Amino acid sequence: MENLNQQIEALIYASEYGIGISEIKQVLESTTGTDIEEHMIEAALESIRVRYLQEEYVVELKTINNGYQFLTKQHYYQTVNQLQTHRAKKKLSQAALETLAIIAYRQPITKLEIEQIRGVNCDYSIQRLLEKELIKIVGKADSLGKPLLYGTSDLFMDHFGITNTAGLPKLKEIIQEDNAIGEISE
Repeated sequence: MENLNQQIEALIYASEYGIGISEIKQVLESTTGTDIEEHMIEAALESIRVRYLQEEYVVELKTINNGYQFLTKQHYYQTVNQLQTHRAKKKLSQAALETLAIIAYRQPITKLEIEQIRGVNCDYSIQRLLEKELIKIVGKADSLGKPLLYGTSDLFMDHFGITNTAGLPKLKEIIQEDNAIGEISE
């Protein structure tokens, strides 16, 4: 099979967990419609493993629990650990998530409007969202006191993989109404 190494490499890369030889064989056979011998897959895996041992690559092919995965080389563990630590600090509280959702769906919106919807003070949540660069100040309202208007940032769009707010799920898609009061369920 032409480009067998690249096909297998793509499967390993795309797999969230380790992928075994039998699963690789199944996927490739269903994709190509041809029988592939396990020894060919094993040879390709060894070729990929040897190639990634070169110093220019930061990952290597590892076998864990009879599955193959690309993992960062040990030399880079400290750097990757710093990234994980940094990102762990960026987790949002429930209050911050609620505030972010309100801003995403109602932007541009003032802090007062957010607080009226949530029913509680949201100073801390807004500050955390600004620090994490998930929201930004988009202007000032024309109302009394000229309060700040908040909207989502480009980082928010990147994080959720959308290009604009039209890409947000519709509320009807999120909320399922099983039974309303007074309705008889079947």
